[in-house]
Amino acid sequence: MKKYLAEMIGTFVLVLMGCGSAIFAGIGLGTTGYGVTTLGVAMAFGLSVVAMAYTIGNISGCHINPAVTLGVWSSGRISGKDAGLYMLFQCIGAIIASTVLYTLVHTGNEAGIQAVFNNTTTTGANSFMEGNIIPAFLAELIFTFIFVLVVLGSTDSKKGAGNFAGLAIGLTLVLVHIACIPVTGTSVNPARSIGPAIFAAIEGNYLPISQLWLFIVAPFIGALLSSFVWKTIRTDD
Repeated sequence: MKKYLAEMIGTFVLVLMGCGSAIFAGIGLGTTGYGVTTLGVAMAFGLSVVAMAYTIGNISGCHINPAVTLGVWSSGRISGKDAGLYMLFQCIGAIIASTVLYTLVHTGNEAGIQAVFNNTTTTGANSFMEGNIIPAFLAELIFTFIFVLVVLGSTDSKKGAGNFAGLAIGLTLVLVHIACIPVTGTSVNPARSIGPAIFAAIEGNYLPISQLWLFIVAPFIGALLSSFVWKTIRTDD
């Protein structure tokens, strides 16, 4: 049970820090100067992974992402039971984090709340512009493929990066966000998309939850492809 709770906590931190930076990115922008740039949001996600990798990595492996769990399971490193429970607790962690962010947004001062509402998102939910379904699908698939491939390679028992794996994975997530934020807001993590989409719907914005299927299907396909590629190119000598 400890490893499932670790996955829940790790995903909670990832969504709280990453989506939190995206939600509040517009506050004070052009006035007090507290706005967070795209690079800042990317760093928030990446550094969250680094922090959690060195905190819960020895407990659960620090997947904190159903796509990563699927890739690890497909590579034969985890059982089907553990994979399913990992995904469940990851989603629970993301929903709890989204609950906290929703509360922060809706209990602040009026000026702060208005600043958030004037921003592109109030929950950190992923979405794409109408007519851009193909670029969005390809972006999520390809960038998840890259991310999970780095995870599988850097954590491989024989060919991995050892204690530097967490750093490599976190920095890769930073790069993925820098490239993908303009397309979909960057998910590459179904749990990260599920929590914010639920609260976007609560606010009356049903676009993220109507598009949620893409942020589940595309990352899962990318993860399976990365597992296949890693098993193909990996050598035992």
